[in-house]
Amino acid sequence: MSLNKVLLIGYVGKDPDVRYFDSGAAVANFPLATTERGYTLANGTVVPERTEWHSIVVRRDLVPFVEKWVKKGSSLFVEGKIRTRNYDDQSGIKRYVTEIYADRLEFFNMGSGNRDNTANNSNAGAQPVQTSQAQPAAQPVVAAPAQPSAPLPSNSADDLPF
Repeated sequence: MSLNKVLLIGYVGKDPDVRYFDSGAAVANFPLATTERGYTLANGTVVPERTEWHSIVVRRDLVPFVEKWVKKGSSLFVEGKIRTRNYDDQSGIKRYVTEIYADRLEFFNMGSGNRDNTANNSNAGAQPVQTSQAQPAAQPVVAAPAQPSAPLPSNSADDLPF
């Protein structure tokens, strides 16, 4: 069994590029930035903030929504698949591109906003706001692992974090 699923929360880097084809199909592309906060280790080493840029590809029913509502600076929750493709550039060099094919998009608001979801459609508690695409089937409930009845013997070699 395998699973190809990506969940991202980030900010749109530029207005989406929407293209329509003769067949009537449409595709929208935009960059999404995700940032990991910087921190300081116990020994004083400073680990800087790190931003990753993701190429988002939107197709089918979500394109009109993206074209109308998604703009540079929008905070989005994106659910989709990761895809890698290759092509030969003008110099004949093989290039690889990794993209996220979005299956679901939601506006994501980190602010405190109104609890009744009025005015600017903000949600308290950093909950994503549904904007498009049907809800997926109910998620299975996973039970917490049972606690052992007796403590396991400790071995210092087994105390590694990996």
